[in-house]
Amino acid sequence: MANTIIPAGYRPTMTLYETQDAISFIKRSFQDGLSRALRLKRVTAPLFVEPQSGLNDDLNGFERAVTFDIPCAGTDAQVVHSLAKWKRMALYRYDFHPGKGLYTDMNAIRRDETLDNLHSVYVDQWDWEKVLTRDTRNIDTLRSTVRSIVGCVCDTLDALKARYPHITTELTRDVKFITSQELLDLYPDLSPKEREHAIVRQYKTVFLMQIGGRLSNGEPHDGRAPDYDDWTLNGDILFYFPLLDCAMEISSMGIRVDAEALDRQLSERNCNDRRSLPFHSMLLNNELPLTIGGGIGQSRLCMLLMNKAHIGEVQSSIWDKETIESCEKAGIILL
Repeated sequence: MANTIIPAGYRPTMTLYETQDAISFIKRSFQDGLSRALRLKRVTAPLFVEPQSGLNDDLNGFERAVTFDIPCAGTDAQVVHSLAKWKRMALYRYDFHPGKGLYTDMNAIRRDETLDNLHSVYVDQWDWEKVLTRDTRNIDTLRSTVRSIVGCVCDTLDALKARYPHITTELTRDVKFITSQELLDLYPDLSPKEREHAIVRQYKTVFLMQIGGRLSNGEPHDGRAPDYDDWTLNGDILFYFPLLDCAMEISSMGIRVDAEALDRQLSERNCNDRRSLPFHSMLLNNELPLTIGGGIGQSRLCMLLMNKAHIGEVQSSIWDKETIESCEKAGIILL
């Protein structure tokens, strides 16, 4: 069952042709700006990996990966949930040096995703990763990187509005940095999503930090796998989206675990069986580079900048009958 909201009086302001043109323009403009700002080189990435490699992202731990057999190779494969761990291995294999990194187009299937205005079983994002030194593995690097990404988003919006003057989207470049514990202290009686909504309505652009570990109420703000982000040095970039009156997460990112953080987080989540997997054993042996990285939603970014009410207006996916009928009735064309 989907949870689709149709904003009162909403009507698309672009034809299908203009929408497709704008999607292409946004993607070209943003990825070019991001690669310059963060010194990233584009690479080719896999659609699927072998389960035993330990490279797939386990997300919150309950999502089922799409799995299929490859008879000629004598093995099974999983469609990726994200490339968080694959990218770090790629930086090692390709011998990237500190201060430089990679980005790629990531396409995934998340079969257990709840369908609504912002979520689809099809995921498209820019996955990026950059090599750090021990001296730059800190909060200052995290903050400056967040500001660079937000700047790229706002620059892309400016270019889009010059191309399509009728677009009225407004974004705030100034970023409010706040930890998940600080947010809980501000709004102790609200749920995590309600807390995000409250802070983003006030500050418009927010980086919510330190997601994954338990807070003072005994619960994490949100789920994070224990084997890629360091829960003390990560976060989500959130923009206020007035059309749906919600916090829109554009990016989940962070400084990645080193051996110490991985050891601690695997124990906390009772995932010690992963220690023997190739990726994890290399990391625990300090064989992989220190990195920072994240994913930036391509469809989400297009929605935000073009002021679209449903993610199906900017990507082609599969929807339930209720969503299709409600969007058709409201004049919303799903691609």
